[in-house]
Amino acid sequence: MLWKTDFSKWVITSNFERRGWQEVEDEGDESWSIFWANVGTIRQIFSPDSLQQLRPDQLINHFPNHFELTRKDLLVKNVKRYCRHARKLGAAVPEIVPSTFVLPQEYALFVDEFRMQGSSTYILKPNGKAQGKGIFLVNKLSQVRERAAAAAAASADGSASGGGIAQLFGQVGSRPGTGSSTHATSSRATPLRPALENYIVSRYIDNPLLLGGKKFDLRLYVLVPSYSPLVVYLATLGFARFCNVKYTRELAQLDNMFVHLTNVAVQKRGGGDYNAAHGNKWALADLRLHLEAARGHAATQQLFADIEQLVVHALKAVQPAMINDKHCFELYGFDVIVDSNLQPWLIEVNASPSLTTTTKADRLLKFKLINDALSIVTPPGWSSSGAGSSSRRGGRRARESAADERHYPPALGCMQLAYDERSVAGSSRRSTGAAVAAAGDGSKAVGSSAASTKKQAGAIPHKVVLLHG
Repeated sequence: MLWKTDFSKWVITSNFERRGWQEVEDEGDESWSIFWANVGTIRQIFSPDSLQQLRPDQLINHFPNHFELTRKDLLVKNVKRYCRHARKLGAAVPEIVPSTFVLPQEYALFVDEFRMQGSSTYILKPNGKAQGKGIFLVNKLSQVRERAAAAAAASADGSASGGGIAQLFGQVGSRPGTGSSTHATSSRATPLRPALENYIVSRYIDNPLLLGGKKFDLRLYVLVPSYSPLVVYLATLGFARFCNVKYTRELAQLDNMFVHLTNVAVQKRGGGDYNAAHGNKWALADLRLHLEAARGHAATQQLFADIEQLVVHALKAVQPAMINDKHCFELYGFDVIVDSNLQPWLIEVNASPSLTTTTKADRLLKFKLINDALSIVTPPGWSSSGAGSSSRRGGRRARESAADERHYPPALGCMQLAYDERSVAGSSRRSTGAAVAAAGDGSKAVGSSAASTKKQAGAIPHKVVLLHG
């Protein structure tokens, strides 16, 4: 077996080497069987201008248009469409993401909701940045205007941090949200070249579940070996990421990112408050034990069942838009926050979750994660049969038939099978999704600004309502 990678991470290379596979070191050598690549390389390989054709036995770690899930604005668009379809069919769908708008395109809609909500806090994030860069919180519309003015000044100085948010108010004083300025720079983007200047604005979860008085979120790892049929594995290995400073709603601390943002890249800058020994992380298993002691076994079980359904719903929301190339699989990093009512909310999805290791526990976790993911996507006999990839003969029908016949184990190491579309009775290929609703829980569709009802520990088990596209 020949492998290739375009970035050097120990958890990747050591897993390949321990299997006895051989590295392809020449950049132009395409004899590899599996390629762990960055997203930039994926764009080149699947570009319409590329003449490269993958062999039946080649496997690569991203889907061609993974950005339908991992770009913040496209994720929101797909989730909203999914939930609208569910409502048309009368199916209840739990809230997936907080009420969210894309700026500058939906600025007028954002203003309407902001005024209706009164004193709510919102969080703005640049569409194409990561690691907490460019994020800020607002509780007044005037603060958005101030940020827009600062972005315009930065753009005038040639800074990359300017751009689309400055367009909210145009360049010649047009009324916010009307888009009437003729001098505003276009924010239009192509799928393969996102508009990095666009922002999304979401209702801020200002009642997060706290531990030791500190805010945290969850980094979950999700493996998708196929979108058609949709197959989802959720890793039992994951961790909670904590802020350095105790959480407060005080307005004076609204700009204190050490209170509000859990990103490791942000918290590392917290000086003496950052604990390098554990990296401000706590293993998912330890968190679960703590919650069982503090909130009870039934409530904790319900929370983790809700998190699993949240992941499945998000993937079903993007399934119709995703190109299911049989050469591809993907290991995503899902970021989820839990509020004080034990309701999970999806914050974002990462196409390339960090594989850098900061502690011994981190290194062991990520090594096992990659090992188990590789064991699923490269089962025994995979390299000789070319399973999981397309064949030059037989066409699409033969390729889909091969995918339907492939066996996925219910569990392998840390990977647990969360969803297999083939096992859902009556499901159809490329369905819009199965809306799984808790009977009588009163949950509302995505985008609702109303607070969710508190879940009861003894909630009735979920029932399945099928939605067909």
